[in-house]
Amino acid sequence: MTVALVLALCALGGTPASAQSKYASIVIDAGNGEVLYRANADDPKYPASLTKMMTLYLTFEALQKKRIKLGQYLTISRKAASQPPTKLNLKAGRKIRVEHAILGLVTKSANDAAMVLAEGIGGSEARFARMMNQKAKRLGMMRTTFRNPSGLPDSDQVTTARDLATLANALIRDYPKFYPYFSRANFTYQGVQHPNHNRLMEIYQGMDGLKTGYIRASGFNLAASAVRDGRRLIAIVMGGDTPGWRDEHMAELMDQGFATPRTPAPLVASRRAPALPTRKPETGIEVANIEELSDGDQIAALTANLAPTSASLSSSAAAAEVPNTAGWGVQIGAFGDPDAGRRALADVARRMPTLLASAYPQMLPITTGSGRLFRARLMGLDESMARTVCGSLAQTGEDCLTVAP
Repeated sequence: MTVALVLALCALGGTPASAQSKYASIVIDAGNGEVLYRANADDPKYPASLTKMMTLYLTFEALQKKRIKLGQYLTISRKAASQPPTKLNLKAGRKIRVEHAILGLVTKSANDAAMVLAEGIGGSEARFARMMNQKAKRLGMMRTTFRNPSGLPDSDQVTTARDLATLANALIRDYPKFYPYFSRANFTYQGVQHPNHNRLMEIYQGMDGLKTGYIRASGFNLAASAVRDGRRLIAIVMGGDTPGWRDEHMAELMDQGFATPRTPAPLVASRRAPALPTRKPETGIEVANIEELSDGDQIAALTANLAPTSASLSSSAAAAEVPNTAGWGVQIGAFGDPDAGRRALADVARRMPTLLASAYPQMLPITTGSGRLFRARLMGLDESMARTVCGSLAQTGEDCLTVAP
């Protein structure tokens, strides 16, 4: 059954007109940012508990920057304890571990845990809301306004399906070491087991997160991601009349997306000596522990040492297409500024000269809802070497993904 037919049947009788007015959806290929399907994707809608994805994004950012720790205990305020359900029934004056609060958001969609994180990171709900909106703009979520960390009803808290897909993609892209939290099937807190509200993960092949949401004004929402044959799709469904309809529709959209032929992204590697960036990447994506290099010639030399000896380009050439025929590689980050990506690659190469002696740099441009990004990769490795490099970087708290042929 095609997506169009499903929507037509729902419009005729499967879903009330009031719910249809809330409906929006989008499916994107996370690998190249291509939109595979969309309906009302830029219309303002209420996010409900999909709001918590931004609360978690800022939590992961704080963890990455070591402003908080997973084992740290946060005090539960009266305001947090008084949040309406769904909640963990936290008690004012007591404390909860950061990691338990995260799991409470992911599985139970706990509003009290969301407030604890907001106050612990931002100092107050109002300040955290400002942080949410600032981050939304940096990620390219231009039609989104946040008012609270949980998604509880607020007429001014609005977003779009496209913006939520951008946020989901950013969570997976920017914090891969924290993303597995979204796959937790259940969470036990003080003797009470809380199953994950996203029941579709149990039955849909390859689905590994993200988040459900519901308030009366929004209908039943779902942000989801699934991987099949190395291809990751991200989809948003908003305004479902029932959880069952929402889940069935999500599965249909995902099936349609995976059946759509993949559009390959071009592979581009720069051999030009990179200049030192004058500012940080504007996308909010960071690579931890990159040491400052004071000499642009040093960076150029390091990058040149990684380039294949058989390849040569004139100094005026900005990039060259490089086919991925050299096996495995590693990806150390994605950057809005390609020079920052090249600089990060040179730093990793300098620290691991033996492991990366045969590697060459590759900047892979992709277009996402938040703009153009450059994936910084070192290619030309075998599988064992790629996994060793990522393992070494992980030990120092740095992000790294192995790239298969």
